[in-house]
Amino acid sequence: MTEAAIIDTVLRTLADPTRRALFERVVRSEEITVVELTRGSGVTQGAISQHLKTLKQAGLVADRPEGRNVYYRAQPEGLAPLADWMSHYGVFWRERFADLRELLKEIDP
Repeated sequence: MTEAAIIDTVLRTLADPTRRALFERVVRSEEITVVELTRGSGVTQGAISQHLKTLKQAGLVADRPEGRNVYYRAQPEGLAPLADWMSHYGVFWRERFADLRELLKEIDP
């Protein structure tokens, strides 16, 4: 998969608010099961499993089966392509804000 396709996948995956909230819960846990994620979520276990599958395909979570349970943990490296892409634009915006700051100083000395 190309870098652009990976970034598209991560952005599309995290665009869903339920999936993003689920990802945040996984990030806050060392490991967590589908049952624990379902509890109090207001979402069915099947829907949680589907969201986890999408997160896993995007490289954002990994799973570890143990007996009847599957434990999920965050894969921070899954966000690396997105972070790299954003850092490129961070430089762009910092330069633009610096230019704007200088312009404003000229207008209002």
